[in-house]
Order: sequence, then structure tokens, then C-alpha cells
Amino acid sequence: MLGFVVVPLLFVYLPTPALAGTMAGHLFSAQTWISMACAGVLLALQTLPASKTWLRRAAVIALGLACALAAEWIVAPHIVARDNLALWHRLGSGMYLVQWLCAIAVFHGLLKREPQALATAIDQV
Repeated sequence: MLGFVVVPLLFVYLPTPALAGTMAGHLFSAQTWISMACAGVLLALQTLPASKTWLRRAAVIALGLACALAAEWIVAPHIVARDNLALWHRLGSGMYLVQWLCAIAVFHGLLKREPQALATAIDQV
């Protein structure tokens, strides 16, 4: 929601684009730290043995994390420096989209797995 709703609203309601951009940068930075924590928790909570499903999910989590980190430490400094702003903004937006797609894929896989686990637990009773 941050990149699709909150940030555009900053540019509508804050008095200057510079102020909105600065605030957006702070919000995206906070989101990166939250993303790192969530990725770490998701990787730590993997309960499957090293199967194809586990490896695929871990790879998707790692890709989302890599995009978050690259956006924070590679793309953001170029945007702040206003260095070829259009290019770096597009790259950052693309990385943000990839993060969303990774999150959707991981949660879809987790939700898809839950009914199977519930059925197995019921069968064991």
C-alpha cells in the first residue's frame, strides 16, 4: 500500500514535491527494514526439509529481499542525488513491483499449503 497509495498522497497533500519526496524516501527506508525482518522470519520459520518447494520459496524470499536492499542502498542514493532521476526512479519502481510479486508468490504458496496440512492433521486424529 505504501508505494501505491501512501506515496502518491504525499505528493498531493504536502506543500512541496521536495518535502513529499523526502518523506517518501523515509517511508521506503522504513519499509526496507521491515522487509528484511519479515524475510528473516519467513526463512527461519521454514518447516519443510530442503525440498524443491522449500528451495523455490527461499529463492523467492531472497529475490524480494535483494530487491529491497538494492533499492535502499543502490537506487535511493541516486534518487536523493537527483542523478538521472527518471532512470533510477523507474528502476526503483520496478524493484518495488518485483518485491510485491515475490510477496504474493510466497503468501500464495503458504496459503495453498495450509489446507493440505489441516487435512493431514485431521486424518491423523
